[in-house]
Amino acid sequence: MFRGVTTLSLDTKGRLMVPARYRDALAEQGDGRVVVTVDPSECLLLFPLLEWEPIEKKLNSLSSFNPQTRSLQRLLVGNAADLELDAAGRILLPAMLREFAALDKSVVMVGQGAKFELWNEARWQAQMDVALAFKHGEMPAELAGFSL
Repeated sequence: MFRGVTTLSLDTKGRLMVPARYRDALAEQGDGRVVVTVDPSECLLLFPLLEWEPIEKKLNSLSSFNPQTRSLQRLLVGNAADLELDAAGRILLPAMLREFAALDKSVVMVGQGAKFELWNEARWQAQMDVALAFKHGEMPAELAGFSL
């Protein structure tokens, strides 16, 4: 279970140091192998390999004759990159994925249960601004009755 927000630095080669507290879990859930893909929110999604495989299988089992489904397959599966943690606990993010998410030196890593989101720091702050402006009357139906 991944949770929490961590600000990290990309090095000049595009490598991201995965925080030590997550490395063991990533090693258990795919032997240190991860899949990184794009998200429509203009961030990256980082999955342990074993979490990604059923998602990919389900996406690929959907009909490609539906234009929206095909677009989602192209977006998520087509941009997925298989990566591996190196001996120092880093992953090398491909340039195309870094460019998509506008990742530069400062990256925000957000735990989302079974996966992480990787955000450009300014985009992450904009997401937080939207979340803080949430109005109670605009709650989606699936959250009716939800309480903390």
